[in-house]
Amino acid sequence: MITLSLAEIAEVVGGRMHDIPDASAQVTGPVVRDSREAGPGCLFVAFVGERVDGHDFAPAVVEAGAVAVLGSRPVGVPAIVVDDVQAALGALARHVVRRLGATLVALTGSAGKTSTKDLIAQVLRRKAPTVFTPGSMNNEVGLPLTALTATEETRFLVLEMGARGIGHIRYLAELTPPKVGLVLNVGSAHIGEFGGREQIAQAKGELVEALPPAEEGGTAVLNADDPLVRAMASRTKAKVILFGESDEADVRAENVRLTDSGQPAFRLHTPSGASDVTMRLYGEHHVSNALAAAAVAHELGMSANEIATALSEAGSLSRWRMEVTERPDGVTVVNDAYNANPESMRAALRALVAMGKGRRTWAVLGKMAELGDEALAEHDAVGRLAVRLNVSKLVAVGGREARWLQLGAYNEGSWGEESVHVSDAQAAVDLLRSELRPGDVVLVKASRSVGLESVATALLETGAEGEVAAR
Repeated sequence: MITLSLAEIAEVVGGRMHDIPDASAQVTGPVVRDSREAGPGCLFVAFVGERVDGHDFAPAVVEAGAVAVLGSRPVGVPAIVVDDVQAALGALARHVVRRLGATLVALTGSAGKTSTKDLIAQVLRRKAPTVFTPGSMNNEVGLPLTALTATEETRFLVLEMGARGIGHIRYLAELTPPKVGLVLNVGSAHIGEFGGREQIAQAKGELVEALPPAEEGGTAVLNADDPLVRAMASRTKAKVILFGESDEADVRAENVRLTDSGQPAFRLHTPSGASDVTMRLYGEHHVSNALAAAAVAHELGMSANEIATALSEAGSLSRWRMEVTERPDGVTVVNDAYNANPESMRAALRALVAMGKGRRTWAVLGKMAELGDEALAEHDAVGRLAVRLNVSKLVAVGGREARWLQLGAYNEGSWGEESVHVSDAQAAVDLLRSELRPGDVVLVKASRSVGLESVATALLETGAEGEVAAR
């Protein structure tokens, strides 16, 4: 974070200083909420959680070098006390962002946010120092913590924004006002909480409403291939740039294809020129993500050749998102178990089939959460798709939703041993250990709450007779 005195921080957050011998003491390190990350010069933010109270760690973090604690009560060590710790953290982030000279890029969407954010960061940091959201820290706490890692040298700040209801993105955009706003898509993720795709579109569109007008540098980057996203152009005074495979897109892809290993390749067209891209990531769904990143980079002054080179060299920065690892025996494990929704599940199945040409393919799938009344239909549809794509074997893991996956496969014509239901992750591991053969490709995917990453971990441990080769 930029250097601030405790007195300045207290003023910004409207806090009261307790047990602070020197109000001019400087916070020169990061702002952290995990006591294990505390170090010299940092500010520790004490949240009261369901199981852990951060205030209990105050003496330890100060001993580790923290300058002070930002909390909701005195703790016997230097502290700035506020009524609402989350609101104070947001106010501090807003203050720091306003002082920075960085261009803030914010993105949202129902699927692909984290992968696209990682691509944008890898492209932009070729041009100038870039700070971006680690993993999926895209909520009211994670976003300001990310913004507070920026320094005077930061030129681009790339922030992922999540939403579970109307008003969430508006609030995040007030904390960290963006100049460039990207909306990827409107899908079915969290549809049970929102109530419908139109409500999801309303929430996601709050990002473009928060942008400054075009004459002040505001730019809305919208998906030309998604009608609900494209319609958001009417909700902003910012400049609008479209990306996608549509002929009307300003940044588009032509001659899209997959390599033999399932990696997308295409001809990138931007208003400043065209260049070829062959990605290291797996699955055709990454083409749209790459085009979104390219549109942002173009608006921030990068050439088509620079963008294409960066996209071709970019990898996956976040765990359990199409994480492809080959065992010494030739079995390939695709760990995409961080999260799942109908759109990302379909994309992952298509990527599995593309990667597994001439090989046996396994789809180990579990529950897609927060689908509300659409849950039965969506799980049924994914099971049917697995059959239509000729996935060799579907392993549905878990309870009711997993049975719906298998039922969809059964109703589509999977009457033999092409699909099976197992009760839990361990049962899936036992089945796979007994039936996998060298050369097989295994996709593991479900919502985060299911914890199917344990299946991928177990499979890699099983095959670790030699050094595992990560691709």
